[in-house]
Amino acid sequence: MLLRILGLLTLVAAVIGCADANNERDAHGADLQYDVEVRWTSFGIPHVKADDWASLGYGFAYATATDAVCVIAKDVQMVNGNLSAHFGSDSGNLQSDIFHKAILTDAKLADYDAQQSARAKQMNAGYAAGYNRFLQDHKDTLPQSCAGADWVRPITEQDLVRLAVGVGIRYGLGRFQKQIAQASPDTQQAELARAEWALPTGIGSNAVAIGRDLSASGRGLLLGNPHYPWHGASRFHMIHLTIPGELDVMGASLLTTNRVALGFNNDIAWTHTVSTAKRFTLYRLVLNPQNPYEYLYDGDYRPIEKRSVTVSVRGDDGQLTTEQHQTYFTHYGPVVESAALGWKDGAAFAIRDAVIDNYLTAETYDALAKATSTAEIEAAISQQGVYWTNTIAADRDGNAFYADISGTPNIDEALLQRCQIPLPESMSYLILLRGEDSSCEWYEDPSSRVAGTLPAQKMPRVTRTDYVSNSNDSYWLSNADAPLEGYSPIIGAERTARSLRTRAGLTQLAELRGQKQKLALEDLQSMLYNQRNYGAELLLDDVLRVCEGDAELQDVCAALQNWDRTMHVGAQGGHVWREFWRDAREIDGLYAKDFDLADPVGTPAGINLENAEVQAQVKQALLAAAQRLAEANIPLDAELGSIQYAQRNGVNIPIPGGEGWAGMFSMIRTNLQPDKGYARIFHGNSYIQTVGWDAAGALKAQGMLTYSQSPEPDSPHYKDLTELYSAGQWIDLPFTDAQISADPQLRTLVLRQ
Repeated sequence: MLLRILGLLTLVAAVIGCADANNERDAHGADLQYDVEVRWTSFGIPHVKADDWASLGYGFAYATATDAVCVIAKDVQMVNGNLSAHFGSDSGNLQSDIFHKAILTDAKLADYDAQQSARAKQMNAGYAAGYNRFLQDHKDTLPQSCAGADWVRPITEQDLVRLAVGVGIRYGLGRFQKQIAQASPDTQQAELARAEWALPTGIGSNAVAIGRDLSASGRGLLLGNPHYPWHGASRFHMIHLTIPGELDVMGASLLTTNRVALGFNNDIAWTHTVSTAKRFTLYRLVLNPQNPYEYLYDGDYRPIEKRSVTVSVRGDDGQLTTEQHQTYFTHYGPVVESAALGWKDGAAFAIRDAVIDNYLTAETYDALAKATSTAEIEAAISQQGVYWTNTIAADRDGNAFYADISGTPNIDEALLQRCQIPLPESMSYLILLRGEDSSCEWYEDPSSRVAGTLPAQKMPRVTRTDYVSNSNDSYWLSNADAPLEGYSPIIGAERTARSLRTRAGLTQLAELRGQKQKLALEDLQSMLYNQRNYGAELLLDDVLRVCEGDAELQDVCAALQNWDRTMHVGAQGGHVWREFWRDAREIDGLYAKDFDLADPVGTPAGINLENAEVQAQVKQALLAAAQRLAEANIPLDAELGSIQYAQRNGVNIPIPGGEGWAGMFSMIRTNLQPDKGYARIFHGNSYIQTVGWDAAGALKAQGMLTYSQSPEPDSPHYKDLTELYSAGQWIDLPFTDAQISADPQLRTLVLRQ
């Protein structure tokens, strides 16, 4: 026992270091550059406390690296264009390297850095130093996934700039890495990759904010429910940041960013949902018939800039070779080429991104973190550093706020009518404009802080005292009783049908209002955890009518008949609906009642059983669902938790929920695998927060990180929260010093350098 105590005292001394906590100089009299305390509470939540921004960044990096050092290290290599050097050129690595080297030039990084505040630069300097300190302290104890890897290296402040820009263009230029890397008038069409024009499957979120008129406490309430990847750098990580007297904010950051992206403080809570606004447009270039490297612009030909990049590639023998690759740029942005949009026949295509020149994110999120009301949240995001999301918020005074103030091209209906070039339905997400005419350029508005983008005052927002919500449809029905209208179509559609997920959320809100009049946090939590399938509630009774008297459908319909229409882990039959609806949603003329502007939440509705062809296709969709499941050896009456799970160190953890397109508000995305079921969750519910205040104004925050704090199997926080999520539980989010100090798993680390 004595040896254990002595060992513990030695550890504490090593952790705290030689300097007194109130002394800004170390034991040798040298000035301390960084001085930060990190306290971890249950489930590995770090609370980082410092007196300055540099030290805060130092602790932020150390705390995040504790859970995700391997992910950060690999992303640093990615944004530096070094994936091929370490992992070979396959799996898109070569195209990623070409893209990042061509886009993230020294000039781009210098432009970004020149617009950062002294505070942001201090945070970055501290972050780089803190990350490097972690590597130094743990060089022999890194997670197994990157232990001994030569790509785990110290980072620089410039690496953080690369990461910041890389995150910003993730849903713009970043979606076309292959198309930018392969663009050339000499490429054979058979070699061209196909472009995926729609947003990546599953990216999205739900959010609900309740105002004083509907809140039982008279204060604001917020449900934040991002749907984000369960793997890779876009995972969330819970963290709490404090500079006494200046900053006190808790929430979640992405693993490779150094700000709280969504969270709360003592006065406000905010979250984001991916918005429908466009982040880019394509321009068709009219080429010089004599020279495919020149394009017409206002009657003159301009040169297409050739940008050469050098990429190191590791071969199968482990040896490095050097390759030269060319990318091409116009004043709009890089040239892209795909099988559908070729550099041929006198035309080429360039892409202009609304976020590539936006350097305002640190400034915006620092203001968000310190906001004390929804009015200050509106002011913060009006600084234009929110890249591609809506913002939904609530405050202690009982206000509910929605806005889509995000990086969006400044385009109106008149410009589209004048300049847009029609595209096939398969490419309908794109906007293609004529590139030879300067009148087709994005408008410049002196009130916008980012060239060519919509200024904040021209984007939709509303503050209410009843509610606002968003589930990735446009701004139009953020409140079903008061639609927002009159904005540029570049932001989103108005007066059109909403998704089943949007309608599920609005329907549940209406039901709660009718049942309870006044709502509490528990009601918002139930919206998610009740796992109701709104699509089935709306349509399954009609589907079962198709089953009547049809022996061929007996088994599949029995599974649906016995299903409780939820996606709880114990539910039986929900997977049958999922596979059925995968096909049925594409049936022409499916609905008995089409979308009705007078009832936008309730319509479309019903299955058009009067139409014999629709009825026949519904039957075929049922048979196809049964066949897919039979081929995968999945019983029709299987419990969801036995076939939909997260695998953690040999243990299958049942995961509730399902796809939004199938009618779920509680979102989980996965693929059917033979003999396993839905065994790898790749998107869905991630960092969930429910935040409110009691009648006296005291903060109450509960949450969940569905996939747990660390992606590393050898971490103690690889599965702990996932097990709680499986069981339908929430955790308290300790915010005050008293709450943190009372945590039974509290451990403290003081870092000085």
